[in-house]
Amino acid sequence: MAKVKATKKAPAKSAVKKTGDAALAKAQANAAKLQKAAAAANKQLAAAQSKAEAAKTKAAKAATATNKKAAVRAKAAATKQAAKVRETNAKLKTAENNVKAAIAAAKAKAAAEAAKKAVEARKAAAAAKAEADLAKAVKAFAANWKKKRAKADAAKEAARAKKENLKRKIAAKKAAVKAKAAAQKAAARAKAAAKKRLAREKAAARRAAAKAKAAAKRLALREKAAAKKAAAKAKAAAKKATAKKKPAAKKAVAKKPAAKKAAAKKPAAKKAAAKKAPAKKAAAKKAPAKKRAPRAKKAAK
Repeated sequence: MAKVKATKKAPAKSAVKKTGDAALAKAQANAAKLQKAAAAANKQLAAAQSKAEAAKTKAAKAATATNKKAAVRAKAAATKQAAKVRETNAKLKTAENNVKAAIAAAKAKAAAEAAKKAVEARKAAAAAKAEADLAKAVKAFAANWKKKRAKADAAKEAARAKKENLKRKIAAKKAAVKAKAAAQKAAARAKAAAKKRLAREKAAARRAAAKAKAAAKRLALREKAAAKKAAAKAKAAAKKATAKKKPAAKKAVAKKPAAKKAAAKKPAAKKAAAKKAPAKKAAAKKAPAKKRAPRAKKAAK
């Protein structure tokens, strides 16, 4: 059984000290907690795998039912622990990604504050320089000079801000492309899994239908054979009844005149026909048993 490796350690807390971000501190604490949980889960997995290997070796040496059951239970426990380790590692990976995101956000915030301070410093420096230059300039051109200088400073800041906005847009576009690719991969995996599950369900349905059809066929054959046996018994009983009545009819013919022979034969024939009729009715009653096969098929479906 392959061992599940733990993920890398969470980043150091130096970024928290630099930025003083509470969200980053919380993310790092969560990552550290999950890291400990992952280490404990890995230890438990190693113990479970060792136990499974030992049980397997014991079952191979002495193939008793108890040893086999113990090996199966140990293997199931190891498999369950491996799944738990994978789940813990996935949570730890997510926590580490959250830490990275928090660090990036803290750095961006710090950079924005630094840029703001730099802008303010530049503005202060520009104002001081303007005032120094203004002191040297002629008083008559003071108002006009201030207007020109303020316009130039605003144009520089606008160009700088435009450049920074362009950089941010490019970074956001790259991140969106990566996220879209990840989503497409996840959708493809989910589609493949659904397709496999549907194929398994169809195969199971076909097997169940085949079993139901075979069972219905066997039931129909048994009922048909039973109907044939019942018809044969009824026919044999009718033949025995006609055979018993023939000697009695012959004696009556010997005593009575020849004119009444025909009249005596007709009732005997009618009685034989009447006794043969129940055999046909019995066969007719047995015939509907064949209709049970579709019910068996419906029940199987």
